[in-house]
Amino acid sequence: MSWIRKNALWCVFGGAVAMSFVIWGTWQGVHYTSTTEFCLSCHAMGTAGEEYKTSVHFRNASGVRAECKDCHIPPGIVPTLIRKTEALNDLYHTIISPSIDTPEKFNLKRAELAQREWARMSANNSAACKSCHSYEAMDHAKQSANAVAQMTAAAAKNSNCIDCHKGIAHHKPDMSSGFRDRYKQLQSQGEQLPTATTLYSLGEKSLAATAESAAGKAMLYPATEVRVLKREGKNVQIELTGWRESKGRGRVITQYMGKRVFAAVLDASLMNNVKIQQTQVDPESHQEWQLVSVIAWSSADGFTDNVDSIWQYADQMLQSTCSACHSTPPTSRYTANGWIAGLKSMSTYYRLNPVEDRTLLKYLQTHASDVPESNNTKG
Repeated sequence: MSWIRKNALWCVFGGAVAMSFVIWGTWQGVHYTSTTEFCLSCHAMGTAGEEYKTSVHFRNASGVRAECKDCHIPPGIVPTLIRKTEALNDLYHTIISPSIDTPEKFNLKRAELAQREWARMSANNSAACKSCHSYEAMDHAKQSANAVAQMTAAAAKNSNCIDCHKGIAHHKPDMSSGFRDRYKQLQSQGEQLPTATTLYSLGEKSLAATAESAAGKAMLYPATEVRVLKREGKNVQIELTGWRESKGRGRVITQYMGKRVFAAVLDASLMNNVKIQQTQVDPESHQEWQLVSVIAWSSADGFTDNVDSIWQYADQMLQSTCSACHSTPPTSRYTANGWIAGLKSMSTYYRLNPVEDRTLLKYLQTHASDVPESNNTKG
């Protein structure tokens, strides 16, 4: 029986040695396939690699370089193995069905790839980022005043780094195609001249005193509710109801008393069409305001009979615009008037045309913290 025991021991020993070699070999394989050299050796990573080499993570004053694994593989044995298993899908799209092997293909999938990585980083609370960047180790005395304010608040909540720091190593995707395609759909629907008596403006629209009048400087703002009084060909006579301050020329019509949520701006030709319905004093500003109605003409296109479709478009614009840099703020973060400065402070970081910008502001204002929810369905 002794030889059986010896053989068993040798089998156990041999198995342990073999297992050790397998574990060692596997870990060496994981280590090798995690190097930047290996990542950038793949032809499909050419575009991403060139962007990375121009980033601060590749070359900076301190000479500390963040390698591919430092951002794309979370720390820890188990998270690393899970991430490596997920990466097997990349082999399929690299070898069997190439999907990003040219700069053109890469740019077409840039938004999808970016959102996938952002979601993965958010899911582990930016563990890879925090393995190098620690809130506790930050010296606020060496940061700018703005950075101190932002990082102090982020540290108190242990915020996700990726919420505010997108586009560090790779170019951010253009997220505008989605909401702009939706707007084109709304425009197309608006060309069908809806027969509803209550309409909402999709964008800015010129207003005139008569159907034959040339377009003046009077303007209807996006997502403003109007009542249709008459139709003549491709023009409609509409009635707009809103508020204006009693003092001044009274050409600016707002959606709510005391709140700068613009509904329209009138010109001299429309001032005789203004009817005062009531006068009130705003309890917050103590200013006197007038509830007025205005009758004007406009082209019948560019309207919708469903304000929710405008809000859905605006929300998609908000998600696409803000998520390119940080997490999307709730509409209740500011008051209606507060959103004017809040959105303006971010205007240098996004690219919207003036009408898109006003539509987004209108959406934020009408869903702000000081606007009753019951009013959110009104233009």
